[in-house]
Amino acid sequence: MNNDLQQPGNLSTSDTRHKPVPIVMANGPHEYTAGQQEMPVVLTSVADMLHWAQNWARSRSIWPFSYALACCGIEMIAAASAPQYDLSRFGSEVFRASPRQADLMIVAGTLSVKMGPRLRLLWEQMPEPKWVISMGQCANSGGEFYDSYYTVQGVDTVVPVDVYVPGCPPRPEALIEGILKLREKIEKQGLKLRDDL
Repeated sequence: MNNDLQQPGNLSTSDTRHKPVPIVMANGPHEYTAGQQEMPVVLTSVADMLHWAQNWARSRSIWPFSYALACCGIEMIAAASAPQYDLSRFGSEVFRASPRQADLMIVAGTLSVKMGPRLRLLWEQMPEPKWVISMGQCANSGGEFYDSYYTVQGVDTVVPVDVYVPGCPPRPEALIEGILKLREKIEKQGLKLRDDL
């Protein structure tokens, strides 16, 4: 395997990524709102409001690029096309076939060593700003194939990941929760947290 793929610090965008926003855990189901676990941000100027408006518009029109490698791909298809899930409610119904028309890569399934450079190439072809969702245990950490010689031990060793969706395979509701979480991250990206003031 190429040494560039094994070192997460060699990613070209590691210095341009925003710092992670702290997560606030709910005490129970009555406090839980899907996708809303991060700290609130503060808008103190007109520039902040314009930045938030731009982020809000971006977060409501995410165009996914499907990268289905294994059984998680079936769950991703169900989340996108089954009437009981219907990703079109969130502005993400059309999965793009070209990386040049997408801003979200959903990596669903086991990433092999041979597929790693191709995944990186497709990610580099996506226009900025771009995000990555790692869907399923195989994409997150190698899953049940973690000790195999041909499996990459997590997609984050190849591309920077924004949201991890756990499960083997995760249900469509889990992917929708991951997209809602990504929407919140995009909406608050680059703004000051309330606790920082």
